[in-house]
Amino acid sequence: MGRREEEEEGGEEYLFKIVLIGDSAVGKSNLLTRFSRDEFDTNSKATIGVEFQTQLVEIEGKEVKAQIWDTAGQERFRAVTSAYYRGAFGALIVYDITRRSTFESVKRWLEELNTHCDTAVAQMLVGNKCDLENIRAVSVEEGKSLAEEEGLFFMETSALDSTNVDKAFEIVIKEIFNNVSRKILNSDAYKAELSVNRVSLVNNGDSTKRSCCSW
Repeated sequence: MGRREEEEEGGEEYLFKIVLIGDSAVGKSNLLTRFSRDEFDTNSKATIGVEFQTQLVEIEGKEVKAQIWDTAGQERFRAVTSAYYRGAFGALIVYDITRRSTFESVKRWLEELNTHCDTAVAQMLVGNKCDLENIRAVSVEEGKSLAEEEGLFFMETSALDSTNVDKAFEIVIKEIFNNVSRKILNSDAYKAELSVNRVSLVNNGDSTKRSCCSW
């Protein structure tokens, strides 16, 4: 869950839950291990159930802990849905640029995200495996167009060669931080606002800036 706690010495701690969603075998687990440990497992097997890792990121001099959750994309493991999404402040919706069916599933994943999340969620559409350009099945333009239509950041990544992996996670974390830091987290008004407002993040061509927002 995302929260800020006052430490004994008067400092602040930020902990943001971020979820990775998308079909099976799009590379969610490898994106996570590349970001958290700078590793890539060529023998990576399908995730069973749920796992998460915590990564420290410094933003504007503040230490931010990103708790990134990874779950199976297979239908038979979807019973974890509600608990998996609960308290998420950010989401990366991942598809495989070489498998068009995973791209066509994005809207279903977005519907599930919007149904189960109880807070405003910073969202990024991620086209993974961009190192496989020679067997690409989804164009960059299609990815950008869908992101603009749905109000998402957009970026293509490669967990294999590290392309844009850190950048994708850091953009989402910074967006959450910026949204949260504008508010007084302990106020009842802010908590109420989180339950009804949704963040609209629109890709503006360079995949890194927000062009409109519902705040």
